[in-house]
Amino acid sequence: QVQLVESGGGLVQAGGSLRISCAASTGTFGWYVMAWFRQAPGKEREFVSAISWSGGSTKYTDSVKGRFTISRDNTRNTMYLQMNSLKPEDTAAYYCAARHNSLGIASDPTDYNYWGQGTQVTVSS
Repeated sequence: QVQLVESGGGLVQAGGSLRISCAASTGTFGWYVMAWFRQAPGKEREFVSAISWSGGSTKYTDSVKGRFTISRDNTRNTMYLQMNSLKPEDTAAYYCAARHNSLGIASDPTDYNYWGQGTQVTVSS
């Protein structure tokens, strides 16, 4: 069982930056592929980014490429999402998710077994 807790969300102006974190309560953090999803009011949950167990492989949705950077620190059981050049359309609740490493990176939320409670990111124009 993996418990995930997001933190670092908040209110930021358009063009600003924010880093959100996801802390995992497991001693086997390196066994898991990790991902970020987001969900805006009235919209479906959408894939943002994912990272392999080693951090050597990453994937991003097109709308955040060049602006967001996913990373992880397996010694701290923590994943990060550095968000730069934020836009109002990035406003959403951001969720971290985990799936076993042997299954590889995925972008469908149904492929992930463990979820955090979410952290709100609001970008004002």
